[in-house]
Amino acid sequence: MIKPRIIARLDIKGPHLIKSINLEGIRVIGDPQEFAERYYLSHADELIYIDMVASLYGRNNLQDIVKKCAQNIFIPLTIGGGIRSVEDARVLFQSGADKVAINTAALARPELISDIAETFGSQAMVVSIEAKKMGEGHWEPYSDCGRERSYRDAVEWAKEAYTKGAGEILLTSIDQEGTKKGFDLELIRKVSDAVPIPVIASGGLGKPEDALDAVKQGADAIAIASVLHYNLFTLDDIKGTLSANGVSVRGNYD
Repeated sequence: MIKPRIIARLDIKGPHLIKSINLEGIRVIGDPQEFAERYYLSHADELIYIDMVASLYGRNNLQDIVKKCAQNIFIPLTIGGGIRSVEDARVLFQSGADKVAINTAALARPELISDIAETFGSQAMVVSIEAKKMGEGHWEPYSDCGRERSYRDAVEWAKEAYTKGAGEILLTSIDQEGTKKGFDLELIRKVSDAVPIPVIASGGLGKPEDALDAVKQGADAIAIASVLHYNLFTLDDIKGTLSANGVSVRGNYD
């Protein structure tokens, strides 16, 4: 079994680290660089930066943040928000990103997934799926930071993203995001069963045991925000809980 990655997720608006609930009600947390360095030193396996409003305003302004982060942080960086072309992705890679994540542009133009994967490799292409439950066993991916319906099925979209060249799926439950009530485990299971690429579970972790539940449902990685930002639990707390329950993690947690 591949050791699950424990990832710190940093949502950005302008120069600020922010946090939302159900992708709404944005609250400013602080300086993203300070938090990123803290999480790096606290044994995060990776970092994910997402500009939450980039697609709404037709911009991509994470370049400077990425450059600063890459100078002091030496774990993989995934960057998303406002990426609309291969050239947008190229700028971020040249700034220090290891992977890019796309959502809105991918739903509008799925061939962009292939364009980026063919240019930089599937390992660098993450498709972000922000999914809202619409009925029993059915989730719909939303674009524009959870504001616009796609009228697609989230599981089928994950399959299509894989066939287009996605190397990973960043799977966020809109219903659970920011609530600290646990992940949407059924969603994780269905998407993990549908695609042979890693699935990063995001949205809802409220206690270390929630990470264990997600891994049991097939998640290859866990993206965490609220409990870290508000100092409710540490990355080591989460890794320690996984290790204590028989899940091998990176680092020594015996």
